[in-house]
Amino acid sequence: MTDTLAPPVRIGKAAVGALGLLALATGALESVVTPTLPLLQRELDMSPSEGALLSIVLLITGALITPLAGKFGDRYGGKRILIRLMAVVCAGGLVSALAPNLPVLLLGQVLQGAMVGALPLSFIVVRKHLPAGESKVAIGVVSGLFVGGGMAGTLSAGPVAEALSRHWMFALPTLAVIGATLLVNRLMPTDPPGRSDDAGIDWPGLLLLSGTLVTLMLVLALAPDLVSQPLVLGALLVALAAFVTGWVAVERRAASPMIDLRMLARPAIWKACALTFVICLGTSMGVYLVPQLFDETGDGYGFGASATQIGFFLLPGAIAASLAGPLGGIGDRRFGSRAVVTAGVVMMAVSLAALAAVHTEVWHLVVGKALIALANGLCVTAMMTSTATAVDRSDTGIATSLVLVSRVLGYAVGGQLGGALLTAATPSGSDVAAESAYVTGFVIAGAVTALALLVTRTMSKGVKA
Repeated sequence: MTDTLAPPVRIGKAAVGALGLLALATGALESVVTPTLPLLQRELDMSPSEGALLSIVLLITGALITPLAGKFGDRYGGKRILIRLMAVVCAGGLVSALAPNLPVLLLGQVLQGAMVGALPLSFIVVRKHLPAGESKVAIGVVSGLFVGGGMAGTLSAGPVAEALSRHWMFALPTLAVIGATLLVNRLMPTDPPGRSDDAGIDWPGLLLLSGTLVTLMLVLALAPDLVSQPLVLGALLVALAAFVTGWVAVERRAASPMIDLRMLARPAIWKACALTFVICLGTSMGVYLVPQLFDETGDGYGFGASATQIGFFLLPGAIAASLAGPLGGIGDRRFGSRAVVTAGVVMMAVSLAALAAVHTEVWHLVVGKALIALANGLCVTAMMTSTATAVDRSDTGIATSLVLVSRVLGYAVGGQLGGALLTAATPSGSDVAAESAYVTGFVIAGAVTALALLVTRTMSKGVKA
């Protein structure tokens, strides 16, 4: 209605280009940790479990920020919130660049997690300032440049860290983000704020969910070191149970819950959440273990690869992930969501089992990682599509937020399990984990992923007549 009465100011190619540059820079900043994780673990004297925590903390923050960013964007204007979020991201990048130790680097990654909410805000701004046809093109450009930035970060992080230092690995993309943010602020017109949500923000739910995720990460990260301290481990488990119980109670009573748990009673939603969790668990274990195995220098296993080499080895997986979205959408329209998810689950389970059995050549890991990335993209695309079409339009945000939390939990648990396995299998005084830990990790991930087939059989086909 507002758009009909007062059309927003149209934006030109320069403003869209500025958003694209911002997406390119944030994509690069987001992706620098994965190929250089073994290097960071050595320089900062991290255990594999701590390395796994570093690899996922940004995603956890993003899951908490994204729903708030959307609400604040509607309430106060998309550009206004976008610029403020990017200021937080820039601060996080600078903290990461200057970090002398792991706690400070973790803080930087927590702040950088705000970037996850920035991309949807860019889409909101574009849609407000361009007609439907042009906005689709602009959104495609911004999305493509974000993926391209991720590939650039994957390739450049290793050479920069080895030629200069790990500090410049974060500093260079952060400087690019600062420049792009200033450009967006100058070229993008301000969009008017929308109507306020009378129900407000579910702050108690947000705080309790934050406590739940942080405590879960601590339990998974510290479990190998706390086996000999059962009282400390027990206290963390009690705290985790208290956070979960409190969060469930608050969300069930909230007028406008951050995540409506009652939606989980719908078969389409709980199936989507269960599938997303196990698929992302398998993906996360593979994504974590493969770079570690590239870096490993064991007797008869591992390749002792440099950070630069690891970046090149991971590039096919990044390309496969970028192709998975469009392929998943095409497959969903033609064959239905159940067929796409089933194919993705089978592909991932087989790939993980193959990596457990055969990992003596570089190409084994390169192909396995690419197939895992492709399978994950196919599954996630199909799950988001089926979830969005299984509920009323007004419930789309609530339903997809449940899937988002399931995705974060899957990645968190998978990555931390992989880290815990390597930590437990690394002898005291050694930096080399036993080969059996990698085999066990791939087998567990593949077996859990295969269990998803029990759920996919009950899904609706999802093909519209």
